[in-house]
Amino acid sequence: FLFRLFPLREHGMNWHARPLTCQEIEAFKKSSDVMQRFERAYQLMLRFYGITLTNQKTGELKRAENWAERFQNLNRFSHNNLRITRILKCLGEMGYEDYQVQLVKFFLTETLVKETLPNVKRSALDYFLFTVRSKRKRRELVYYAWQHFKPQSSFVWAPQDKLLKYR
Repeated sequence: FLFRLFPLREHGMNWHARPLTCQEIEAFKKSSDVMQRFERAYQLMLRFYGITLTNQKTGELKRAENWAERFQNLNRFSHNNLRITRILKCLGEMGYEDYQVQLVKFFLTETLVKETLPNVKRSALDYFLFTVRSKRKRRELVYYAWQHFKPQSSFVWAPQDKLLKYR
């Protein structure tokens, strides 16, 4: 189900699913119908995770009304982290890089700042962060993560000396 909604150019957990080609991705991007379905699928998954898309242009997100219940699900079942990684990669493939950045920042905020998703923290740092295609945006997110990571001296996702000089 998820591979059909969020196809990738790589094999996922289902080895029967055929990876997308670059030509297929370009054809999808040119079809407004396909892209509208993709956006609806993204919003469906966000709702499942207790998240609401508040701005379709920027990809800005906030907690949904049922966030507490849905976050319990995210904390309890780690297989969701693989799904989120897949969604993030697909967002990048389909040209929704701003959505990628917003979703990663949302999870960094919930794990490191608000501490509502402690069991998602490692995936957010190890995987979600590194799906972001824009090198500049990825660096900004790594810096944001470092700013909120406790203790900062244990942050291993970038060299401390570079983080201290950043900006």
